[in-house]
Amino acid sequence: MLAVIMAGGKGTRISSVNSEVPKPMIRILGKPILQYQIECLSSQGVDEIVLVTGYLGHVIKDYFGDGSPFGVRIEYIEEREPLGTAGALYYLKDRINDDFLLLCGDVIFDIDVQRFMRAHKRRGALATLFTHPNSHPYDSGIIIADGSGKVTGWLHKEDERLWYRNRVNAGLHVLSPKILDLFEEPKKTDLDREVLKPLIQSGGLYAYDSPEYVKDMGTPERYYAVTEDVRSGKVAAKNLSVKQRAIFLDRDGTINKYVGFLKDISQFELEDGAGEAIKKINESGYLAIVISNQPVIARGEVSFDGLDEIHAKMETLLGREGAYLDGIYFCPHHPDSGFEGEVKELKIDCDCRKPKAGLIFRAAEKFNIDLSKSWMIGDGKTDVLCGKNAGCRTALILNGGGENSFNKTSPKENSANETSPKENSANKTSADVNSPKDISNEGTSCARALNGQTATVQTFGADLVGSSLIECINAIDLS
Repeated sequence: MLAVIMAGGKGTRISSVNSEVPKPMIRILGKPILQYQIECLSSQGVDEIVLVTGYLGHVIKDYFGDGSPFGVRIEYIEEREPLGTAGALYYLKDRINDDFLLLCGDVIFDIDVQRFMRAHKRRGALATLFTHPNSHPYDSGIIIADGSGKVTGWLHKEDERLWYRNRVNAGLHVLSPKILDLFEEPKKTDLDREVLKPLIQSGGLYAYDSPEYVKDMGTPERYYAVTEDVRSGKVAAKNLSVKQRAIFLDRDGTINKYVGFLKDISQFELEDGAGEAIKKINESGYLAIVISNQPVIARGEVSFDGLDEIHAKMETLLGREGAYLDGIYFCPHHPDSGFEGEVKELKIDCDCRKPKAGLIFRAAEKFNIDLSKSWMIGDGKTDVLCGKNAGCRTALILNGGGENSFNKTSPKENSANETSPKENSANKTSADVNSPKDISNEGTSCARALNGQTATVQTFGADLVGSSLIECINAIDLS
């Protein structure tokens, strides 16, 4: 397998760290960034590498030589004058006849390369972008894709935007050799704007979404953050060949304020502290994944496109707080039929509607998640039972608006024609609970005081209870 690495960057913004070497040769814990890349690639079957060099290119060539000490064969293309982010590909026109990796030389990554390549080949794409959520989508280029991963839009940093999904181009690509036919001469070329974005019209550009670790070294602040992530082992641990841990999150009453059946985007508001809580999940290395019943689809009250817009607003608002979601899974079904405006094909008894654990199992398969080391957090009985059915530990939010809430303003969804939440009074026991608290051995209910009120509330066998998502996250050991 071949990888082409664009390693000609000067690194003006990061010059305060080291201005005497090209950007890809800046060291992290004694090792150049480029060496981390080559070692990751070599360990996964990449045996040929082309390094495109420019500024102080001899420093790179002197260090890596022919690549034999690193288990690869390295060739060099030296730019006599800057050719942008893609112009040097002209020199590869007659040298490549199979799909290849194209990488930016200033990012630290540890990804499952074979998995990325398989996704590209399976779709028959001309080009596949490695995309991921990040903590600053508001100043990043945003990739818009359909359910199959086909890219349908590309927002650059300067483009106007309102609500958007947090899907950012990470600077890693798989390209078909057919792409090289676009280069007729060696001239300065912008990879994103002049090569990749025009492929949208023909349907040849795809996005590969992954939560794996990819971060650029564009500023001193990011450099020091990445250095700490390498030191702690977080970078290697995020590779999807390694078992992941996840915090699965209910949506309504957990992330956003509970309003009953949320049908209009104007009703969506984040719960206080939700962004802070999810940011802590992100920083811990756990995946943050939404698991939500959305029967408003089956009821005909919200379209799939409408729900996607609501979720775009959720991701936009979280992004403004430096937080992101690694996945959003929802069930559009409902078993009860016979109501005006319903979508009959969605009125089924499915395996994805909580408390069934189908959505969690799908996420676990996609992201290689160890469910026994993961949590499900929500504000209702269905959330707790869903987590238990999946083999996760569970945390219950007592004030989210679900079956156990003190501040209900409208019912948590249970069935199509219910007007109040079901109460399960069986096996109640009482216990004094300070929020939050581990109650894994305290039965199915607990006594709780709030605003001068005391009541016995359902816990449904949850391992932990708290009055908000941030309380629960603060109580969970995320190390």
